[in-house]
Amino acid sequence: MRLAITRGVSPAIARCELTHLARQPIDLKKARAQHAAYEACLRALGCTIRRLPGGDALPDSVFVEDCAVVFDEIAVIARPGAPPRRAETGAVATALKAVRPLARIGPPGTLDGGDVLRAGRRVFVGISSRTNAAAIDQLNRLVSPFGYTVTGVEVRGCLHLKSAVTEAAPGVLLLNPAWVSEGTFHGFTCIETDPGEPHGANALRIGDDLVYASAFPRTRDRLDSLGLSIHPVDVSELAKAEGAVTCCSLIVENG
Repeated sequence: MRLAITRGVSPAIARCELTHLARQPIDLKKARAQHAAYEACLRALGCTIRRLPGGDALPDSVFVEDCAVVFDEIAVIARPGAPPRRAETGAVATALKAVRPLARIGPPGTLDGGDVLRAGRRVFVGISSRTNAAAIDQLNRLVSPFGYTVTGVEVRGCLHLKSAVTEAAPGVLLLNPAWVSEGTFHGFTCIETDPGEPHGANALRIGDDLVYASAFPRTRDRLDSLGLSIHPVDVSELAKAEGAVTCCSLIVENG
């Protein structure tokens, strides 16, 4: 069984946190339609959807990934680097408590789940404007007993590590070399994004399938060389809020 925890698009999304993008109008109706299509894609790939409600007080709550990091053994509740987002974690913790033992990142650590890339038993954590070294140390102490190795990674020019690199297939990473150093990822095959599509490094791997934003066709051509089953989705409105395909779900593998 594969569970996908999602969260509705808040009517307040226009007040979202922004770090690297200029604020643009967001069409709420279109954003919600795109999010529903994204959920339908996950459902078609075998996920059971559990959608949590958003709310006026939680503009960024659709980006549920930032609230937690899910491992096979535990779920680690994050402490988002933007203080207004910390109110988002309670509902996510309640949902995850039913499927995993919980651990938490505490002060002075700050951690956004979008900064955590898990590839097998290797865990890479972005050192970014949202995630600090204290949180990386805490995460290492929490997951190293289960055989994971945790490595901090410098991120430049983008919001999260997963803006710069994600796992496309076992042993294969999709990466923007302008935002993260390829040399960090020893032992992996790296596919670079097309230079004209810097935001194209974010892909959501679900088993043997890849959910990928339709906005990056040239980078998708590079991924096609792997023979992957790629499922394009339009997340253009959510991208205006610095969101992407990994941000909008927490995937929980059971069994």
